[in-house]
Amino acid sequence: MVPDQALGNVLLYTANDKFYLELLDGVEGFVTIDRLTSEVRFGVDRSQIPVNLPRRNIFGVYGTFETFAGPCLVVVTEATKIGKICGQSILRIDATEIIPYARTNYHISQRQAADDAALISMVKNVLDTPHHYFSLNYDLTHSMQRLAFIAPEFRQMSMFERADDRFVWNYKLIENFVRGDKEVAKYSLPVIHGFISIKVCSVGRNSFNWAVISRRSRYNAGTRFYTRGINLDGHVANFVETEQIVEYDGQKTAFVQTRGSIPLFWNQLPNLKYKPSVVIDSFKEHILALTKHFEEQVLQYGQQVLLNLVDQKGSEGRLASHYKTLIQTYNNDLLRYEAFDFHHECRRMRWDRLSILIDRISQDFENFGYLHLSSEGLVIRRQEGTFRTNCIDCLDRTNVVQSMLAHKNLEAVLERLGILSEGSNLVNHKNFEYSFKNVWADNADFISCQYSGTGALKTDYTRTGKRTKFGALKDGYNSLLRYYKNNFADGFRQDAIDFFHGHWTVDGGVPVLSTEVSGWKFYLPIFLLLSFGMWFSAILLPDEYSTEVLLFMLFWAFAFMMCLKTILRYGNEFVNKPRLVDRHRWPK
Repeated sequence: MVPDQALGNVLLYTANDKFYLELLDGVEGFVTIDRLTSEVRFGVDRSQIPVNLPRRNIFGVYGTFETFAGPCLVVVTEATKIGKICGQSILRIDATEIIPYARTNYHISQRQAADDAALISMVKNVLDTPHHYFSLNYDLTHSMQRLAFIAPEFRQMSMFERADDRFVWNYKLIENFVRGDKEVAKYSLPVIHGFISIKVCSVGRNSFNWAVISRRSRYNAGTRFYTRGINLDGHVANFVETEQIVEYDGQKTAFVQTRGSIPLFWNQLPNLKYKPSVVIDSFKEHILALTKHFEEQVLQYGQQVLLNLVDQKGSEGRLASHYKTLIQTYNNDLLRYEAFDFHHECRRMRWDRLSILIDRISQDFENFGYLHLSSEGLVIRRQEGTFRTNCIDCLDRTNVVQSMLAHKNLEAVLERLGILSEGSNLVNHKNFEYSFKNVWADNADFISCQYSGTGALKTDYTRTGKRTKFGALKDGYNSLLRYYKNNFADGFRQDAIDFFHGHWTVDGGVPVLSTEVSGWKFYLPIFLLLSFGMWFSAILLPDEYSTEVLLFMLFWAFAFMMCLKTILRYGNEFVNKPRLVDRHRWPK
């Protein structure tokens, strides 16, 4: 389905002392936001909105956040329709705007004004991380199976009231704006962060609607190296619920998988090494946090097969061994642990050996099933359990295995719906196979970008079904880019996520301090890369080598070595570390 630009259904009026919000769908009432007192209230008589005020269309309120100068309003100004699920439009946010309540910052100190600029920059950093999605009429935060069993009164609530707050990425910002007022909540937009693809596909002569939705949890959210493992509340890093939906002739099916960090207290803090050591915290009560985690998981998803794809040797192996021991100690009959050393089994590009894992869990796959709704909305079948997959990052290896399970589910679903003849498979339908592989590769790229800062690795296998030399080169590029971002940029990004999710506020009046690396510590790594690039180009590009070219090469080689020596000497001082929150996730 070709995306198309949409038009917002909320009018935002701006006065010197107030904002007014008015719905265009005939709903009575309006919202007034007092820019001086920060009071937000709902009214009925629209004649109270002054005439001739500047106004414009927006899609709704993303939320509000506090700065030293006062609150800021975040609104969604541009969005694109990417398709429909259950007949309802799904939109991707293309642009937002941050509007301070205060018209000037003369009432705060110069230091606070500088800190406010940093805070606004943090929120923009999170908003600009692709992609954010919403729907005015379809609840994207709940899986289709959960929606199939909700009570009728639940459907009468606003989208924010009824949402699964795990996946409302802007939950804290909306909470700041709504403040418990059910009428005001109707003007807000619960947003999920992750990935959505919706396509009208054909297999043979039959067309069907196919969607993939990945919802990132806001709990224990963060960046690749600064947010690992589990927290005291039982929430794991990089937890994502991924749902595959098929709609055909009024019938609907859905298949849910999850991914999430290994549920132990462990860290892997950046220290300029390409692969920092995994450290397991020996002073934390791992079993208590793990119990909290899986009690919620079983409550939400039923039985679980825990697919652990990490290496079974080295620091990853020690982590895997500890995980397995704790699962055995926990001894829950609804959990089954299944280890598969991805790198060892698939070494030398033997990716066909992934079939070993799929064969091992084939009986679980049959037992778990999937949701199937009739054209009348009746539940024909429900999903009884889920596969919880992890590798060390829950990105690259994880996505490969999840895509294979999704493919297996899709073949079963299309055969059940009569789209695919019995005994045949999707591999023979080249056009659909191409779409399927690229959608799941895109899913990998976006989830990876949101967590690690770069696209995923190993997507050449997901896109083509085999490992390629070009894919290996692309993985090398992404690995280097990850290295740079994880060491020299993720401290600020972690602070931005923590502030966005309400883990730090300005109430205490504590200055933000330098949240971004500045000065020579910021510019030296950049100069290191520049000098290497200039030296490398001097080797490759000249048609002939002269004294000038040789001197040019020597200069940049010397500059590179001096930068490298300085960085290695000062080590961790160059790592961009979070500064806002006294967090319990890792040691100081």
